[in-house]
Amino acid sequence: MLNVGRRDFITLLGGAVAMWPLAARAQQPQRMRRVGVLMSTGAQDAPAQARLAAFLQGLQEFGWAVGRNVRIDIRWPAADPERTRRDAAELVGLAPDVIMATGSATVAPLQHLTRSVPIVFVIVPDPVGAGFVDSLARPGGNATGFTSFEFGLAGKWLELLKEIVPGTTRAAVIRDPGLSAGIGQFAAIQSMAPSLGVDVVPVNVRDPGEIERTLAAFVRSANSGLIVTGSALTVIHRDLIVDLAARHKLPAVYYESSYAHAGGLSSYGSDFLDQYRRAAGYVDRILKGEKPADLPVQAPTKYELVINLKTAKALGLDVSPSLLARADEVIE
Repeated sequence: MLNVGRRDFITLLGGAVAMWPLAARAQQPQRMRRVGVLMSTGAQDAPAQARLAAFLQGLQEFGWAVGRNVRIDIRWPAADPERTRRDAAELVGLAPDVIMATGSATVAPLQHLTRSVPIVFVIVPDPVGAGFVDSLARPGGNATGFTSFEFGLAGKWLELLKEIVPGTTRAAVIRDPGLSAGIGQFAAIQSMAPSLGVDVVPVNVRDPGEIERTLAAFVRSANSGLIVTGSALTVIHRDLIVDLAARHKLPAVYYESSYAHAGGLSSYGSDFLDQYRRAAGYVDRILKGEKPADLPVQAPTKYELVINLKTAKALGLDVSPSLLARADEVIE
């Protein structure tokens, strides 16, 4: 029989008590965290699926495993404003630890519903102008994230169009007039137009019929080109827009690479896959206790120039060797 003195017994008891919380913690399952994801397009959009995969892979690299320590709730409203509001309400109602949101059209309804649930956004051109954050350096509220580009970049799309087709004198600009970003992108293009000798005409992107009718009327004049600005609706109508450009033989510049891969002539813009990977880092930091108010909004770090040489040949265009040399990708 073990003979333990009173003092030794108290020491052993104290050690055992000290070990109880550790043993209890070891037996408890890891706390399940909840992340909402509000995309802007439909689930059938392949580029959006690739970006979501980049985000999920990024979370995994930070140690978040679906089903083990994190649950992901995803909504795909397909750029429908009513569905976006409904999906936003559903996600907020699930009381997530953080929501990752794509584009201005998703952030606005989320912030209308909550100023407490943290939001990490991607592909937002002007979060300050839209009222999502107080400033880029100190967001100040429940949202932070990654801008898609500065409005000044929109002027470069017109420069690129003029470089590809120097004789261009008119350009249709497809934009979403319901977003401040749509208005801002068009304004930046419009301010650049006089110096390049180009007249610009806005084309609203509210529905397919409107796009078709406006472009059909626009192409009656010669020396015309097309610029497509960023919005969820232009993504929804990507294939239609690319097909119309081909049908009307319009040289076109798009704001991101998925259009060039779908048959568009050229694109110049930030690497959206990179934004989703970086968004996973911000979600990780928020899950570990940091506040979106203290995480600065970040600008893009990677830009891509893509030229579709096959489309250029179909349009009868000779792309200059210097432009091809600058391209990050040439599709042949």
